[in-house]
Amino acid sequence: MLGISAALDGAHALRVLHRAGMISLPALGGLPAAWRDVRRWGPVAGAIRIAAARTPHRTGLVDDLGPLTFADLDRRSDLLAGAWTDLGIGPRDVVGVLCRDHRGLVDAALAAAKLGARLVLVNTGLAGPQVAQVAKGEGLTVLVHDDEFGTAAASVPPSVRRFTAWTDGERGTGGRQAPPALESLIAQAPARTLRPPARTGGVVLLTSGTTGAPKGAPRRVGSPLVIAQLLDRVPLRVGESTLIAAPLFHGTGFAHLMVAFAFGSTAVVSRRFDAEAALRALERHRCSAVILVPTMLRRILDLGPDPRSRHDLSALRIVFVAGSALPPDLGDRAMAAFGEVLYNLYGSTEVAVATVATPADWRAAPGTVGRPPHGCRVRLYGERGPVARPGERGRIFVGSGLGFAGYTDGRSRETRDGLLDTGDVGHFDAAGRLFVDGRADDMIVSGGENVYPGEVEDLLAAHPGIVEAAVVGVPDAEFGQRLRAYVVPRDGAGLTGADVRAHVKANLARHKVPRDVLLVAGLPRNATGKLLRHRLPGLPGEAGERR
Repeated sequence: MLGISAALDGAHALRVLHRAGMISLPALGGLPAAWRDVRRWGPVAGAIRIAAARTPHRTGLVDDLGPLTFADLDRRSDLLAGAWTDLGIGPRDVVGVLCRDHRGLVDAALAAAKLGARLVLVNTGLAGPQVAQVAKGEGLTVLVHDDEFGTAAASVPPSVRRFTAWTDGERGTGGRQAPPALESLIAQAPARTLRPPARTGGVVLLTSGTTGAPKGAPRRVGSPLVIAQLLDRVPLRVGESTLIAAPLFHGTGFAHLMVAFAFGSTAVVSRRFDAEAALRALERHRCSAVILVPTMLRRILDLGPDPRSRHDLSALRIVFVAGSALPPDLGDRAMAAFGEVLYNLYGSTEVAVATVATPADWRAAPGTVGRPPHGCRVRLYGERGPVARPGERGRIFVGSGLGFAGYTDGRSRETRDGLLDTGDVGHFDAAGRLFVDGRADDMIVSGGENVYPGEVEDLLAAHPGIVEAAVVGVPDAEFGQRLRAYVVPRDGAGLTGADVRAHVKANLARHKVPRDVLLVAGLPRNATGKLLRHRLPGLPGEAGERR
């Protein structure tokens, strides 16, 4: 039965890839050869090898310095891999990359893959002590970083070899001699023919690290067919252009970079996100898709309707949002502004893809994260076992071909029936669409009532006088815990704490009304838009491991 199931899954994946234009049915005989290339080089280096062979002169990457063809990317990473080989760097090394989104990050990632070295994508928001923890925990032997992160990078031991990926005057070398620049190595390296590594090195993604030390989640992709899990719900097509605004160190951004290469599509990136510049890039490159985190989407929508009307976005078919929760009001605004193009992904560093809400899902049920793609399983568990009734809450467990087998430090997450715990709590509606109600460890008990702050946050975010809000539980002598709301008011709204409490009282149960309301200028978030709850003002004792 397992063989039959696998065959059926494979047949479905082939249909999805055919629909996306990645394969043609008459050319299926050549597909095993392409897969062999991916198996020999791994999914990262294999994708660029195939793209360079099929469409060498097509633009593969556009960054702040301009365009590079697929042939350019393949050649540059060959040269860098050769230069590293001459320096004694090879398949036993672990290469950390601490870079913004530009060709240097891509060069390093591809070169590491071609050598069979392990690649660790490091969050650019980490401070020096956290970078040092990552270097120790992941066993980094090489660190590629931008000049601006030189001070943080200097926290790693001297035994870690350092290279500079981007220089723009933001030097911070930490008192050491400036590391060699990748561009110089590429320019000076002689051309050579590389052989596939004996074993592919794999990629390590880091958990968000909103508090505490980030943990490494190794990612290895077995069959190339797993890409169909994403395409099953998101209509990406071969040979188009994608603006990847989500950071490449994050799983969402890096995955879409690899998908673009595999599809022979152009990936457009920039070192820093600017909402107006993003609209110009969508128009200039005729992008059919944009990959965002919710805070980026909010900045674009906050430009107002006029800036969007000045740009030709007729090619845009996909606004793909991931990385943190998408508030219902923000998703509704996106649908009103851009039309039926919103795709909301729910997943994590550990489980990868869990569910995707299509525009039809969102229109029918704003706030939903949709349904699992073919090949993914999502199940809810309560204290007594699986939860199946619509509206009943349970812990969310996920299984897919992209899930991880454990953190690099040997720890893992709870599993049930072969499914991995996401740490979230949610419920299904009557149509089988999933809703995420919040983190399991964020739930508070106030006066004997269970309260999930996310429900209150969504209500406040929809208020016309509020830009965004965060709601947390704090100790209370009478009720055990009470809610505190941090609210960013819109300019000129004249909002007061009493207004906020009255709004919640008019729409939710009394025990969900925040006792405390703090009006603040902004909320602390990381590069993927996740709220850094431990950095909210006036929260003593909130430094534990929370996400």
